[in-house]
Amino acid sequence: MMRVIEITRPGGPDVLQPSERPIPKPGAGEVLIRVAYAGVNRPDALQRAGAYDPPKGASDLPGLEAAGEIVEIGDGVSTWSVGDRVCALLPGGGYAQYAVTPAAHCLPVPDGLGLKEAACLPETCFTVWTNVFLRGALKGGERFLVHGGSSGIGTTAIQLARAFGARVFTTAGSDEKCRACLDLGAEQAINYRNEDFVEILRAAGGAHLILDMVGGDYLPRNVRALADDGRLVQIAFLQGAQVELNFAEVMMRRLTITGSTLRPQSPLAKARIADGLRAHVWPLIEAGRIAPVMDSEFPLQEASAAHARMESSAHVGKIVLKAG
Repeated sequence: MMRVIEITRPGGPDVLQPSERPIPKPGAGEVLIRVAYAGVNRPDALQRAGAYDPPKGASDLPGLEAAGEIVEIGDGVSTWSVGDRVCALLPGGGYAQYAVTPAAHCLPVPDGLGLKEAACLPETCFTVWTNVFLRGALKGGERFLVHGGSSGIGTTAIQLARAFGARVFTTAGSDEKCRACLDLGAEQAINYRNEDFVEILRAAGGAHLILDMVGGDYLPRNVRALADDGRLVQIAFLQGAQVELNFAEVMMRRLTITGSTLRPQSPLAKARIADGLRAHVWPLIEAGRIAPVMDSEFPLQEASAAHARMESSAHVGKIVLKAG
């Protein structure tokens, strides 16, 4: 048996409760990981609230990333061995002492990082790599705006975009968070409470690429903040998914609006993203040019407190649960 955190009913952080379940068995092409740390992410809160159902066949437990040690391998797995230390993207089930995931969604713990830091990498790196560099096609020298720069996604996007030569602009909700973004390599950090990112980006020539997870009334503002031929990539809707937008501006200025979510993508698509990270991002981490930004650590049984911390928006960087 293993300790887990269950979602007892849709609701607030208090619905996360400790329980016990049998240790899962890896199927063909899968590995079983003894979880040392699990990352806490916004999709976990959406699932807890009843707004983000797990894919068919995935664990109903929250948790989309973890780091630990492989303790069992399924049939057909030749890329990993028992005892390997990995961090992994999970289909679910990370809020537990053991989790199963496809072997192709695991990555080695980068040299120089511990398991706690490695647990912060998969969800944000998979998301940023696929949306900023594959879907968004960010190039060196381009102006890049990422909203929520002090979040796990934001801190990763700032560092990666800067490492690949982009000019990075970001928004955050306090002067302290803006300073943290500047320290990570942002050229300009905009306090959205008292500054207008549209005016600032237009004065700079417009953003070639915007990564947004806010949605709502940010969508038409993002369109105005883009340079001609600019791209907007939407990855979440913290302020709502429905909004009125005049598409004449999109047409006249040749703008591209796209987006994606990570969890519903096929196992093969996620494996290809993992290959890209191993080739292009992991060397940057091991060279010390990219590093996860840590906010806080909570014991597994205090997952509800971790969610309350995340939803307070007071955090800078990643929150993790210690399972081991």
